[in-house]
Amino acid sequence: MKGILKIYHPDETLKYHIRSSYCKAFYSNTQHFLEVEIMTDDSLDHVDDDSLQYQFPQISITVFDFPMEDAELAGKCFDLKDSDADNFTGVDLFNNEDVFLTDTKLTFKNDGAGQLELFWEGSLTDFYTGADQPIPFKLKCNFKQDEIIVDED
Repeated sequence: MKGILKIYHPDETLKYHIRSSYCKAFYSNTQHFLEVEIMTDDSLDHVDDDSLQYQFPQISITVFDFPMEDAELAGKCFDLKDSDADNFTGVDLFNNEDVFLTDTKLTFKNDGAGQLELFWEGSLTDFYTGADQPIPFKLKCNFKQDEIIVDED
């Protein structure tokens, strides 16, 4: 398993399993930048039939073009504050609804096996009720490379 995303909605905690994760620090025009993309699984086998999550089976959360001091991620913590002038994060619910992240914090660590892990917490727009109060979320995932097995005929 790549990880889990938990959204702490007032009515219930929504749990999403991570299907894919992508993370890259890159250098462009004298500046380092961070890109992260987390895509949840659309499987609902673990969800109760009357859950709010049935209306939102898949979510994508991204960080793009976030400036950093260097390309090293392990042991670093980043506070992202989006504004009208600078927007570094995005959320896609795959239903044409606008959702925004606020006050997010990304913490990168290496696990016992030396694999990079991400701990991401913050708040996002209440996409279910449309309330003014953002709802908190926490995400934990790893960036272990998938092993692709090719069968020879």
